[in-house]
Amino acid sequence: MTENLPALVTLLTVLLQFGTMWVVGHARSKYRIQAPAISGHPVFERAYRVQMNTLENTVMFLPTLWLAAHYGYVFWAGIAGLVWVLGRVWYAVAYLGDAGKRGAGYMVGMVGWAATLVMAVLGLGRALLVG
Repeated sequence: MTENLPALVTLLTVLLQFGTMWVVGHARSKYRIQAPAISGHPVFERAYRVQMNTLENTVMFLPTLWLAAHYGYVFWAGIAGLVWVLGRVWYAVAYLGDAGKRGAGYMVGMVGWAATLVMAVLGLGRALLVG
């Protein structure tokens, strides 16, 4: 199971991306926001920001997750990845309800990402030094 944890986290990340996409599509339909508009109703705008911010964070998160796993931190990268996913879900749910309450979830996600970043840097650094 341990060796598959980063893959599970990656799959959960894809599902999270799909979920945020679905919420935006639903809000676009419900509030009649015609594409390509990205504004028009506060609920739609919050959903859109959740999707975009999650996408932006995913671009930084997935490479560090896999670098950390590749360089020997498979279990801990997976755990940090689960923290990131849980933080992003918390962020999304909070932001959709009240934008002012998104901070705690965002910070939990950032802790997960920072942990994968540190592991990736340490692992690559060790590999470069050892040869």
